[in-house]
Amino acid sequence: GEDVAALADVPVGGSIDATINGQPALIAQPTAGQVVAFSAICTHQQCVVAAAGSEFDCPCHGSRFDAATGDVLNGPALEPLSPIAVSVSGDRIVAAS
Repeated sequence: GEDVAALADVPVGGSIDATINGQPALIAQPTAGQVVAFSAICTHQQCVVAAAGSEFDCPCHGSRFDAATGDVLNGPALEPLSPIAVSVSGDRIVAAS
């Protein structure tokens, strides 16, 4: 799969902005060695959502998402962010091919 980031770049309990398959994405490491990724396209009006520690924040209308699950914490978005399959390979995060 596509090399996305170094595992060390993503703080445990935190998140980073990334690009996967040419699309804006968000990567979080909820617990050590567990990595999840989501589309950074807001489910409300398709703005690009930004990594903000343990959550993802949309700058357009204030929607907030849980970085571990992609679930909506605060609207106006009603749908969770779309998950992207990633895995850890050695010290790298890779997208599923």
